[in-house]
Amino acid sequence: MYVCVYADEYVCMYVCMLGHPTARARRWHFLNTLFSVSEGCLYQQLVDKLDEGTLQVSDPKGKLPLSYDQLFSAVSKALLKAHVEGRLKHDVMRDPARYIQRDHELARTLMDQREAGKKLALITNSDWEYTRGIMSEVIDQFLPANMTWRHLFDLVIVSARKPTFFTQNMPLHKVATESGLMRETRGMEEGGVYSGGSAVMVEKLFGCQGGEMLYVGDHIFTDVNMAKDCMRWRTALIVREFEDEVLAMDRGRGQAQELRRLVKGKAQCANMLNHLRTELNRYRKEAGWGPPPLFNPRDEPRLFRLMGRLLVTMVRYDERIAPMLYEEGAAFNRHWGYLSRGGTTDKSHIMRQIEKYADLYTSRVSNFLRYTPYMYFRSSQQALAHHRTLNAFREAVPQGLLDPGHPPPRAP
Repeated sequence: MYVCVYADEYVCMYVCMLGHPTARARRWHFLNTLFSVSEGCLYQQLVDKLDEGTLQVSDPKGKLPLSYDQLFSAVSKALLKAHVEGRLKHDVMRDPARYIQRDHELARTLMDQREAGKKLALITNSDWEYTRGIMSEVIDQFLPANMTWRHLFDLVIVSARKPTFFTQNMPLHKVATESGLMRETRGMEEGGVYSGGSAVMVEKLFGCQGGEMLYVGDHIFTDVNMAKDCMRWRTALIVREFEDEVLAMDRGRGQAQELRRLVKGKAQCANMLNHLRTELNRYRKEAGWGPPPLFNPRDEPRLFRLMGRLLVTMVRYDERIAPMLYEEGAAFNRHWGYLSRGGTTDKSHIMRQIEKYADLYTSRVSNFLRYTPYMYFRSSQQALAHHRTLNAFREAVPQGLLDPGHPPPRAP
């Protein structure tokens, strides 16, 4: 059954399902790559037609009913067929200016890497004709007159058939002419253009393996996951949407700071209220042991009034926080918020995947131009709950636990 899920319901479902076995069920499909965007949009439009009764399957025996599952499968197969048969690429080649965003810093970035002694390889699933046309369009105009994009790469592999490229040794053919004529060969040589082959052959050619290789790709599974999982290569993921997200976060920085201030204020009130409630429980139980409770017959009315004021203050905090939470991330996308966030403090599902599979991530290859080719990238220290300052601990932890000269007290 197809059900319309509203924003609040989706948030609840999203948070609950990520750690649940149903997250792997067939009724869920994560749109976590650029290739999935067109698939999701087309499916959404066709679902409306299916509900209207204007979309059916023709058959010699009559019109057959179509399920949502069958519709999604048909959409996926149709888009894959259009991609594999080259119809999409034909449209791109016919009018490249309409589909390609040129980056004038890309050629300089690759040139710096090459001049620093790095070995560069282009590995693509596209065929030779499409690769040659696109690379010429993207790079040649930003190179010196006596150079083409071919001078930047020590190796070019087309029709690589990733992800199989990382797991199997496929037949290797050398592209012998500019028109794409191929002949079978047994090994790779620097400066050559090849079709097929495998990642193992690339390692053998360059004399490198594992962490000595950095693979840069824009598909989280076909590229970075397979390169890391099968070959143990270092990986860098290209996520173009992060450019807009960084700008959106900068525009919303003031509101985000105010939101954190309000949440912290509410948390302080809640902490005080919870301590008073605990003291009240101790007072009512009259346990007769331990330190005397904060409540007593003389101060009881005053403490009850204090608890009431704290509750009123928390409600006022909520009245200010609620609309700000709803608007959090609207500068990036008014429906879904930030790409990398799941709420205000948690990471989104795709962000967790990126951190799991990619050693680096950036919005475009030319961002490496801001660093030297000799840069060694190190991950930032991850903040954990117990990594707080010592003064913060002193407020809640007995002094004996913090003094190295005195052993901590034994548990009874």
